[in-house]
Amino acid sequence: MEQSVARLARARRELGLSITELWWRYFALGGITTALELEAILYHALVPTVEDYDLLALALNERFSELGRDHPLPYSTDDEDV
Repeated sequence: MEQSVARLARARRELGLSITELWWRYFALGGITTALELEAILYHALVPTVEDYDLLALALNERFSELGRDHPLPYSTDDEDV
């Protein structure tokens, strides 16, 4: 899971999203983790649930898509590390 979370954090930085911007996107998709908990996840202080991981990956993949890029982040069903 740690490698997968590291990919989320790298993608967020690559996309230029603040933690708050990512949280709003995640929340809009139905996520219930607080912004503070999300920050803790991205800094490896908390381990996300599979559902939270997938919502974060979806939020980031949607942003990649908005920018005309492919969806580089795997979901839990695609990645044995999650």
